[in-house]
Order: sequence, then C-alpha cells, then structure tokens
Amino acid sequence: MDKALNRQKVLLQHLRPDSSLSSATQTHESSALSAEICAAGDSAAYHRTGSFGDDIVIVAAYRTAICKAKRGGFKDTLADDLLAPVLKAVIERTNLNPSEVGDIVVGTVLAPGSLRAMECRMAAFYAGFPDTVPIRTVNRQCSSGLQAVADVAAFIKAGYYDIGIAAGLECMTIDSMGSIQKINPKAEAFAQARDCLLPMGVTSENVAQRYGVTRQEQDQAAVESHRRAAAATASGKFKDEIVPVSTKIVDSKTGEERHVTISVDDGIRPNANMSDLAKLKPAFKSDGTTTAGNASQVSDGAGAVLLMKRSVAIQKGLPIFGVFRSFAAVGVDPAVMGVGPAAAIPVAVKSAGLELGDIDLFEINEAFASQYVYCQKKLELDSDKVNVNGGAIALGHPLGATGVRCVATLLNEMKRRGKDCRYGVISMCIGSGMGAAAVLERGDSVDELCNARTCS
Repeated sequence: MDKALNRQKVLLQHLRPDSSLSSATQTHESSALSAEICAAGDSAAYHRTGSFGDDIVIVAAYRTAICKAKRGGFKDTLADDLLAPVLKAVIERTNLNPSEVGDIVVGTVLAPGSLRAMECRMAAFYAGFPDTVPIRTVNRQCSSGLQAVADVAAFIKAGYYDIGIAAGLECMTIDSMGSIQKINPKAEAFAQARDCLLPMGVTSENVAQRYGVTRQEQDQAAVESHRRAAAATASGKFKDEIVPVSTKIVDSKTGEERHVTISVDDGIRPNANMSDLAKLKPAFKSDGTTTAGNASQVSDGAGAVLLMKRSVAIQKGLPIFGVFRSFAAVGVDPAVMGVGPAAAIPVAVKSAGLELGDIDLFEINEAFASQYVYCQKKLELDSDKVNVNGGAIALGHPLGATGVRCVATLLNEMKRRGKDCRYGVISMCIGSGMGAAAVLERGDSVDELCNARTCS
C-alpha cells in the first residue's frame, strides 16, 4: 500500500495544476485528476473513470475437484456431466439470470472440437441456460482455460456483451493425448516444425539439460507441491472454490455402480518424500530426470468463471472478486516449450503497467518440475509467493480446465490475504512452444486505495 501511495504522490507532483490557472480550473482539474489516479490505482497503464465502469471484473470462480484420469473419482463421468455442475453453480450462487449471459467460452483440448462443442452445449442446458445463450470452445493447449477467460474479458471490453462465462473442461480418462496421424514430410526440413511434434516429456528433458535443472531440484519441487496442496486441503482452503459433483463410480471388475459425491482433489500425496521419488525411473529418457513423480498428473476436471463490467456488477449488487488487468500469449522455441511462463509473465506484467516486484502471488502451472523450477529461477521469484497451495504436480492438470482452476485458486487466496495481497499472476507453458500469462487484481483493492486517498 505504501508503495502504491508513493507512486501516486510522485505522479501527482508531476501533474500538479499550473499556478497560472484560475482557482476554479485548478479545483476542477485536481478533482478530475484525483478520480483518475484512484481509478488507475498505482498502474499508469490504465486510464479509467472514477466510477471504474470500464473495468472487467470477475464475480465468481468455481471448479470441480481434480481427479486422477482412469483411476479417480471422475473416471466414469461424461464430459457434459462434468461441466454442467460448475456452470449451474455460477448462476445459482450469484442469482444471475442465465438469459443475460452473452456467451459461454469453454477451453478444452483433447476431444474432437465439433464433438466437444456439442457436449458443452448440452451441459449448458443441463445447467439451466436457455437456448438463446450461445457457447463455443477454444483450444490453446494447456492455456485453453486461461485463454477462455481472456477471450470473454476482451469481448466484454469490446462491447459485444456485458456478461460472459469462461469455462474449462478436460476428461483425460476419455480423451487420451494423441499425435498427428499423418505427418507432413515438409516438417523434416523445418527444425522448429519438427520440434512441435516432440512428446512433452522430451521437451521437459530438453529444459533440464539446456538450463541445468537437476533431478534433485525437480523432486524437491514435487515434494513441496504435494506438501502445500495437502496443507491447503487439510485447512479447508479449497472448499470455497470446489463445487461438489454427484456422479457414479463403476467397479471395473464387477460392473457394480456406486453413487458418490466428489468434492476433494484425489491426486495429492501428503507423504511424498525425496527418498521415494528418487526410486522412480526416468519416463522419457534412460538417463533423464523427468519421472512420473515430478511431472503433472493426467486428470479430469472442469471450472467456470463469471465476468462482467464493473458497472453491471455494482448494479446487480455482486461482490467484485477480482479484476482482469492484462493477458499475454507469446511464442518460444518448441524444443523447450516449458520456458513459456518465463517469457509470457514479463509481457503481461508490463502490459498491466506493473513490475515483477509488484506481484504478490503467482500461479504457475507445474506441467513439469523442470520447467517450473527453471521459470522461477529465471524470473528470480520468491518461492513463498509461487503456488502457495500446491500446483499441478500434486493437484493434477486437466489441460483445458487448468487455467480456470488457477483463477479460482488465486483469487480465493488473494481474498484470504486481504490488504497484504493486491496483484496476482497466472501463467503456463503451452505445447508446440508458447507461454501465456494474465494479471489479476484483488477485487476490492482499488476501492481500498481510493478510501485511503479520500476519493469522491
């Protein structure tokens, strides 16, 4: 807070009304300036009105539990039955009239696009949306959920609609990761095109080898991910973001159906330790360092985020959970695609008019411990600010849903920390060589700043 106020004092000094102006003019300009400064917070990149009416805000963010593919709680749950509960939670917990939603955008990766789009449309009907509300899918690999959030924010900003839902969905039990069936021979002549086809685990080994990330560093990151996720679960931190899902589990041997309600992530191993991880063999190279223990889990899960204009949220009396400040997607060398967050985060932070030191919390997807460790070291991040409640190594990585899951986890943690936490970043690497990142602001932080400055 002190840093923010000091910045504004400097800015006000530089923009102080000229002494040659009339007192009435000075008063008017000073009042207008005060409103503008408070609207912008300490970020000179933003020029808003005093009412913050053009802010794109998040008023709700929910997710299912994340379950182990083929073995976990959602192994017998169809995609539309996994998405519907989070969509339904959005409208029921906010008392939103579903007919007011301008669009639903769902990040999803593995299923054939047209088929998954139909399943998403079916899920919207199960959740209670009328046929007047459209829906579409988006696929930017591992950042698809975050891309859905960015798309909805951009469409609201552009004026296409005032209210939208961004969602994410992946059923890795049903839709396995595959490869291109017929590879263009031309790819052999283009090294980077050829590298787009590398298995993700191989790119993890490339990162470890090229940037000197050791097996011990990777295993330690995995142990810490499980420790933090287990602690967060034990203390009930995930309860506010997880929507319980009633489903069935079918015994693979007897065919017996058991009806259950899934509300806890089932991939966390509270007793993970260095000794046990050291016993695991490399999964992609005989002399490699990436194992099943220090890579993200293959998972099933879904999530949904409700966004709208700040003015609309205020009109409806909905709490401002978070503010969407910026988004960036960048390209990197496909052979080391895991470095994506190290490239994308600085771009997104700069776009928000901030510096890395302004960011209080980071959610960086732990696709592989190798790239997660590298990105932290490259950006010189304080580990106490990164994935404080664990990450994908412990929780799992349902590809299209991960970005939305991160929004829910980040904003809930920022809310718990209150005034000590204003800005957060979400980021992930992307298959074929990309990175994506977004900057979010805790919803009521700008209002607190204005109260401190006695804004009118």
